[in-house]
Amino acid sequence: MSLDNAIIAALAEHLETAELRARDVPKITDQHPDMDWQDAYAIQYEIRSRKQARGARIVGLKAGLTSRAKMKQMGVATPVFGFLADTFAVEDGGAIDTRRLIHPKVEPEIAFVTRTRLTGPGCHIGTVLAATDFVMPAIEIIDSRYRDFKFDLKSVVADNCSSSRFVVGGKSVAIDGLDLRTLGVVMEKNGEVVAIGAGAAVLGHPAASVAMLANALAARGEEIPAGSLILTGGITEAVAVTQGDSVTLRVQALGSVRVRFV
Repeated sequence: MSLDNAIIAALAEHLETAELRARDVPKITDQHPDMDWQDAYAIQYEIRSRKQARGARIVGLKAGLTSRAKMKQMGVATPVFGFLADTFAVEDGGAIDTRRLIHPKVEPEIAFVTRTRLTGPGCHIGTVLAATDFVMPAIEIIDSRYRDFKFDLKSVVADNCSSSRFVVGGKSVAIDGLDLRTLGVVMEKNGEVVAIGAGAAVLGHPAASVAMLANALAARGEEIPAGSLILTGGITEAVAVTQGDSVTLRVQALGSVRVRFV
């Protein structure tokens, strides 16, 4: 680590305040260009601790950079990850107040819920499938706190990987008999199709995202607890939304989930 604890705490407060007040800020590496990966995750974990101190409960994790091409482009070997708090959750069909967000975008995802804990190193797709209770469709609402959605990877990790809100719904389906790679995904905004994809867009298989997440956590001496909700990463490009928009995600065999922006 290159930053001391006082700077890490100050940056965590800075970023979380930007989130809570819905005000954008320049990326933090502008002022701290020597910040390393340990610093980035330390800031994220300090934000998590701040939320827990106010009563938030951590309900799961999210993976980002789950496209191999994107990882190669950005010079990383594993996806980045962030946490999901219960305060981020929005009910299926619910409304999100856009005044509390900066520049939201939506991503279609397949969510996993674990039945048993997952640990690394050596976690693989088979391990993940054996530990999975069910899968369901999810819309993640990302909302970077950085001005104009411009950031580098260390800055975005510190900012909890742009986590903001998420919606899960549709059907809770056991994975037996499902080929998660070929599940078709259609996302609509205001009744118009804006994104089409399939599960294989996430590392070839969405469960690979969960496995890489478990292995990344193992390097920090952590694991994925039983009963965790895991957002496996965007299947398509993120789509910008604004007040008045309605977004519906339809996933083959898993049903649909919807959210409104007001």
